[in-house]
This record gives sequence, structure tokens and C-alpha cells, in this order.
Amino acid sequence: MRTKTIKASLLLLLFNSILILISFGQEIPPFVYTVENTGVDCTAPPLPAFADLPVIKPLTDPFEWSDRSGRDTTFANWTRRRAEIKAEIEHYEIGLKPDRPDTISAFYANDTLTVHVVKNGDTLTLISPVILPEGEGPFPAVIGIGLPSGFIPADIFTSRDIAQIEFNYTQVMAHTQSRGHEPINKLYPDLIYMGAYSAWSWGVSRLIDGLELVSGDLPIDLEHLAITGCSFAGKMALFAGAFDERIALTIAQESGGGGAAAWRVSETLGAVETLGSTSHAWFIEDMFQFAGRNVSKLPHDHHELMAMVAPRALFVIGNPSYIWLADESGYVSCEAAKRVWENFGIEDRFGYSIVSDPNHCFPFPAAHKPRVEAFVDKFMLGDTLVNTDIAVHPYADYVIPAYWTEWWGKGDPYFPVFDRGESEEVWYEAECSTVGAAWNVRLDTMASNGSYAVVKPGLNNNKAPADSGAAIYFPFNVASGNTYYVYGRVNSPTYDNDQYWIKIDDEPYVYNRTYLTEGWEWNKFAGYTLSAGEHTLSIAFRSEGFKLDKICISEFYYPPGEKGEPAEFSCVPDTTTKPYVVITLNDEAAAGAYSLGQNFPNPLNDKTTIDFELPRNTYASLKVYSILGEEIAELAGMEYPAGKHTVEFNARNLSGGMYFYTLKTAGFSATRRMIILAE
Repeated sequence: MRTKTIKASLLLLLFNSILILISFGQEIPPFVYTVENTGVDCTAPPLPAFADLPVIKPLTDPFEWSDRSGRDTTFANWTRRRAEIKAEIEHYEIGLKPDRPDTISAFYANDTLTVHVVKNGDTLTLISPVILPEGEGPFPAVIGIGLPSGFIPADIFTSRDIAQIEFNYTQVMAHTQSRGHEPINKLYPDLIYMGAYSAWSWGVSRLIDGLELVSGDLPIDLEHLAITGCSFAGKMALFAGAFDERIALTIAQESGGGGAAAWRVSETLGAVETLGSTSHAWFIEDMFQFAGRNVSKLPHDHHELMAMVAPRALFVIGNPSYIWLADESGYVSCEAAKRVWENFGIEDRFGYSIVSDPNHCFPFPAAHKPRVEAFVDKFMLGDTLVNTDIAVHPYADYVIPAYWTEWWGKGDPYFPVFDRGESEEVWYEAECSTVGAAWNVRLDTMASNGSYAVVKPGLNNNKAPADSGAAIYFPFNVASGNTYYVYGRVNSPTYDNDQYWIKIDDEPYVYNRTYLTEGWEWNKFAGYTLSAGEHTLSIAFRSEGFKLDKICISEFYYPPGEKGEPAEFSCVPDTTTKPYVVITLNDEAAAGAYSLGQNFPNPLNDKTTIDFELPRNTYASLKVYSILGEEIAELAGMEYPAGKHTVEFNARNLSGGMYFYTLKTAGFSATRRMIILAE
């Protein structure tokens, strides 16, 4: 009775609101539809082969036509655009979701809904327990995946006279399907390669078909259906809600990668559920050609999967405590998707709550409950006075969603360059640091300082390097303990030259790779929580031809633009192939006449030798300094004859870290860096 009372009390208010909006010429998007797919008759979009797809590195524009002929933000054409997104997701990710078969029967008895679906001479049966409130109804209903209310507390629904209907997804396809041997495959033997999210969405739609067929016996309010699930079932709920427009409210809980999170954003976050690491059983095999940097060729992303729910209601629940869920990506994706609802003037129909909790799915975090209740009250019970302006997340201090979406409606895709404010930053030219023997220095007018470091031909290393000559070393000092992000300006046009090893201080090397680039571009290498003081960044070769121009170590979360700021140390590049060849000069004219060699060995544990060469008899000073500029030792300070000289330096009593040594004569000065390993 509560549902009827609220509807009656708000009918006049809703009618008046409609009159007001009509008077301003605005179309009110409906809360729900009576058909599964309003775009069934829309013309199919172009679906190019992988090789013919353009690269779009930011998030794709949900209002841009698939053929890139323009964009349309009107609600009148949203059905067509939504149909394009659906076709892309089916074609590139989950496989075709079959249409409703001609032969479906259903009956309701003993608190159980049974649906028989017949196709190609075979029958698939769905059996769903139903929990009905007391009274006559009709009652709003939630379809819970795996449990009658999913992992949402059941009292949210029982206290509001909302029915609960359990969807047993295994009756359609197992969690880890055996392709071609699942119940749905008997009905569609030509679709044996379909992903689970296509199959499960089909199953939810057939369950709703059954509800329609037994409406005379099972008093369900078909205009107020919700669906919910958690984890992989959270993805399932999102796909089902996106693909069936008879669902008024979708609640996707902790859906992670493949759910609310955007594949492109997740790819930048490290050890999270990326496109390449998600389950092959859930998606079609062809999707995995978009793994890694290829994700930028995907013509859509999951903010558009969420946008398919519009103009209906969607509430997303996240849990950043589980890193795998990629909820930072989920937040960016939510903010991107929300712009679709905002564009149509119905932003109250979309919300999200991203709150850390030590548990995954169960028990349900108390912080989410009133927020879920608000969406239930408004979109299942019709209480339009409830506030559903909900956008809760922990990323306000550093994540800027506009980085991924600013280009929308402004032409070709691009990433914006933000004001970096007061962020502490350290800049290095790769060729001006301590360059190992595995690297060459080459000239390029498009590179910062006109030169860059590149891994020598034929060098590939699938194991973490042990030889000090494999790396370039970047000593740096930070003023405060904080999280710092490492960005590298790289040129990686192919998959043959995009891999490297990276480490900070004495931590183990970690394998990494860059996005494919068009010329020189900044890539995020890693993020580290560092203490104040001295540190060393090491970049070692993994694949030949890897090109590194510049390094930025910054508190700011997003990469620099163009060539960035001037480096802390500049140099005159030496493009010979000797190990450790790059020197820092303050008298360029003297570069060809004097030389200061790289100490050997480097890095060192105790003793090392340093060579220098003089073109004529002259006084020469050679001193060692700490990274703070304190003089540690004087190795030479006398008149030397022309020629090559060698001195020895004993560092046994020094702590590990980065040090400098400087050779000075009248008119010439050169500085190099040495690394002393901690014992």
C-alpha cells in the first residue's frame, strides 16, 4: 500500500513539473521503457577491423557518432547513439546478445517463477525464487544476482514492500564457462564464442519476459524493476541494466574492471583489473587484441556502457580498499558517464558512492545504505522529493576527470595540460645523467636538449638486470615525504621498443612498458611514496630501441606538456658509443680537447678509478661532492702534464647513494655522477 500512497501524493506534483518543462520546450526523458531495446530498428554503425580503428587515447565521446561524422547531444537522437554503443560493445567485447526468441512460456507457483525458453528445438529453463510482500500489489521488484537482493541488505526492500527475485546465472552460463558447452549454447550453437556478459544479460531479459507473461498471477509492478549484484555479478548487473531498458534502476556494486571502470584509465594504474588481465570466460576472445596500449583503439569505453542506462537510473558502488577493482578508474568513468545524464537535465538519476571497506561485497558497508535507500525510494517507489545528488569518492585531492574528457566536442582527441601549481618537481635530461653502457646517445631536434638516450641494437632483457651498465641513473632529492609520480618522455612507435625496467633506490626492478606514441610523448612510469631526502631512480633496458628523452619526478598526478620544464642538469651531448659517455660542460668550446671519464666500476662498493685527459700542461683539480654539494674528497690538485691520467677513489667509509665528481682547469669544468652501493 505504501507504493500506491506515494504515487498518488506525487501525481499532481509530477504533472505540474511536466507542464513547466513542456512550456520551455524541453523533452522529459522517461524513467523506464516497456521494451527491451528501443533501438532495435536503428541502422548498424560501422564496425571496422582492428587494424582500421583509430587511436583515441582519452575517453571516447559518448555523443560522437561511430563514423566520426559529428556529434549530437539531443535526447531525440540518443536512442540511435545508444544503439551504436550497444553494437560496438557486442562486436568488440561480449558478443551478440540474442533477441527474444519466439517461444517463451512461464508460470508462477509455490513462490517460484519458472521460465521456459525454446530455440532450435532445445529448451533452457530459468527457475527463480520470489519473495513477495504481504498485500495485493503490484509490487516493485529487485532482481538480485545470486541472492534475492544481491548483496544489498534485504531489509531495504522488505521494509518498503518491494519484491525480491533471484537470478541464478548458472542456469544460463557458468561463472567460468566452457565455451560451447553451456545451457545457452544449445539454443544458439552458432554463438558458442559469446562472452558470459552477453549470455547473462540475455538470461535477465528472458526472466523479465517471464514476469510479463505471468503478470496476472505474480503481482509485480513491471515499471519499477531494479537489478543488483556485486563483484563479477556487479558487472553482470551493469550489463543487464544497460542492455534491457525495462529495468528502471541498476545498482552495480564493486564491479571493477569490466564494469564501471574505464579500460583506458585502468591501464594507467598498475596492478588492477585491466582489459588484458580480466577473465577470458566473461568476454569474447577477440576483445583481448585490445590489451595493453591497444586499449586506445577500442572505439568505446565503459563510461559509455554506463551511459547506455540513461535516461534510466544508475547507482554505482565502489570499494578502493580492493586495489584490483580499479576504483580510481571507476570514479573517472562515473564522472564521464554522469555528463550524459547532466546533458539531458536528469543528473539526479545517476549517482555513485566509492567508500573504502575491508570487506568485498559482504557485509554491506553501512555508509552506502542511506544512499541506496534514496535511489530505491525515488526510482522504485516514485518519491521524487528524495535527494539523489550523490557523488562520494576519496580522489578529490589529485584525480582530475577532465583530463580524460576535456576534448569532447572540441575536435580531435587530446589530453589537456594543467597548471602544475606548487607541486615539487625534479627534471632530468636522460642523456645528461649517468648513462650505462647499454645505451647510446643520439641527436634529435624534437627531443628536449636536442638529444636522447636509446637502448643499443640487439639488446633485449627479459630478466631484471644485474649489470650496472644496463641502466640510466637519476639521483634526486625531495623536500617532503609524499607520493611522487615518475613521467618519462619517450618515443615508442611500435611494440618492439616500448619496454623497460624501473626501480627506486634499492627496491627490485619492476617490468613496465609505455603506451605507443606518435613522436615524443610523456608516459607515466610509476608512482612511489617517498621519504624526504635523497633517492635514486634507475631505468634499465628491456627491449632494444627504447628511447628516453627526459624524466619528470613530480607530486602532480598528471604528465607535463610538450618538453616540460628545464632540467636540473644540462649537458653537451656526446653521441659516441662508449659506456658512460655523457658529460656536463660549462665551456662548450673545450669539449673536444678535454675529457673526464666515467668512474669504473660504477656503481661501486669500495674502490673505483677515474680517468681524465688534458690537451696541455695545466693545473687540474678533481673533487668528490655529496648530492647536497658538500666536498667529500680531493683526488687531484696540482700541475699535470698533457695526456691521460688515472686516480683512485676509496669510498669504503661512505654511505650508499649518489655522489658527484668535478674536474676543473683554467677554462674547463666537467661533472659526472657516481653511485655508491649501500652495504
